[in-house]
Amino acid sequence: MKKSSMVIAGILSLALTSCGGLVSGQGATGTTSSTGSVLGEILGAATNANTVGNILSSVIGIDKPTQSQIIGTWKYDQPGVAFTSENLLAKAGGEVAASELRNKLKVQYQRFGFTSSNTRLTLNKDNTFTGEVDGKALSGTYTYEPNSCKLTLKTLLFSLPCYVKGSTTGMSFLFESKKLLTLLQTAAALSGNSNIQAIGQISQNYDGIRMGFDMKK
Repeated sequence: MKKSSMVIAGILSLALTSCGGLVSGQGATGTTSSTGSVLGEILGAATNANTVGNILSSVIGIDKPTQSQIIGTWKYDQPGVAFTSENLLAKAGGEVAASELRNKLKVQYQRFGFTSSNTRLTLNKDNTFTGEVDGKALSGTYTYEPNSCKLTLKTLLFSLPCYVKGSTTGMSFLFESKKLLTLLQTAAALSGNSNIQAIGQISQNYDGIRMGFDMKK
């Protein structure tokens, strides 16, 4: 067996095992089995290890970062995209749809001016955070729920829920489209940038999608 085939087999086995852990109290023929079957079919159609890895990184909740893993300073790397479930991933066309959306966001993010030096997030052990979006400062406190991967950032002006997902290079911080617009509108109000509306229009064409930032230390 070629090395790439062995990698695919190993990742597939790990993914199906992980899917079984997403839903507790289900029998072999219950929701867990259905979820594993859907993801198994998607992964079975993949042709190489890179494709499998991309598919697995496109669903929130397959990996569940611990709070200690999200601590630190994260800097913008590229647009982040993920589906909320394996069923929606399959319905939307899998990684092809995710890649398409990521490329569209990349164009808009470049117009907005996101870089590793002006867009970052620092999560501290004492549940405080600081950050910048296009150079506009944010700070406050946060809570994190590892089971749902939900991170809630709380500032004096608003509370912003997002979802955390491990990526191949670091961590993804992903939002519902309306919540992402709230974040960007806050930054745009200080800079007069009008590109955020295009980001909102892009997201309307994709169901069950979370968008945001792939970040690395």
